[in-house]
Amino acid sequence: MQLQAVDYQSPTAQEEFVESLRETGFGVLKNHPITQATVTRIYDSWQTFFDGEEKNNYLYNKGTQDGFFPQSVSEVAKGFTKKDIKEYFHFYPWGQCPPALRPQLADYYAQANTLAQELLGWIEAQSPTEVSKHYSEPLSNMIKDSDQTLLRVLHYPPLQGNEEADAIRAAAHEDINLITILPSANEPGLQVQAKDGSWIDVPCDFGNLIVNIGDMLQEASGHYFPSTTHRVVNPDGADMTKSRISLPLFLHPRPDVLLSERHTAHSYLQERLKELGVI
Repeated sequence: MQLQAVDYQSPTAQEEFVESLRETGFGVLKNHPITQATVTRIYDSWQTFFDGEEKNNYLYNKGTQDGFFPQSVSEVAKGFTKKDIKEYFHFYPWGQCPPALRPQLADYYAQANTLAQELLGWIEAQSPTEVSKHYSEPLSNMIKDSDQTLLRVLHYPPLQGNEEADAIRAAAHEDINLITILPSANEPGLQVQAKDGSWIDVPCDFGNLIVNIGDMLQEASGHYFPSTTHRVVNPDGADMTKSRISLPLFLHPRPDVLLSERHTAHSYLQERLKELGVI
């Protein structure tokens, strides 16, 4: 199995993209509305931020989870004991952010949210009636006016060669939210797990946009759309000396949105954050 990039501007894009999500939990788009220049400027600005000391002035707020998370508090994936080799910044429009960097992120956040609403519309349009009848409201409406959608600026620092055994940049995990939108990072490493357990490299051509299903959409669709396990592996050789920046946008519904008979978006998120030890 291979993941193929779908041309956003193709007349069959909607069908091809949603079929890929259905089969693998992942879809890759090319020729989409978010420009490569926009993403490159963010990567460059935030590489400077992570390389400096200013980041320590924006340490995260435990209650609201906005701000800078140093490597010392990096996530431990469910089922793992080693921290991921990464540091990151959580951006919400209402949260803290260096003033010089806020306009870039706010602009990208708005653009990516607009695209996400369209893609959720595609997913709903391609959902069989027996699946879509369980959606409590249109999928694209679930994220409307949500202040929970999170833009994470991730920095995977160069590897020193003395990392803990079995520690990798991002251990195998699934996302919690509805869908995640991710421009290709400046370095490869993202892999998705196939149904047979093997690992497949996600196409990382710079300019591609990667979209994956999260647990909340899996829940809302009665598992019709799979929240697929993925990871970021450590590079080999010369690539060890390079940082890796990535920019996932985690699309979260409003807390009151009913995902299923057993969960609202709020109750589902709280359950998962407790499992991860975040709260």
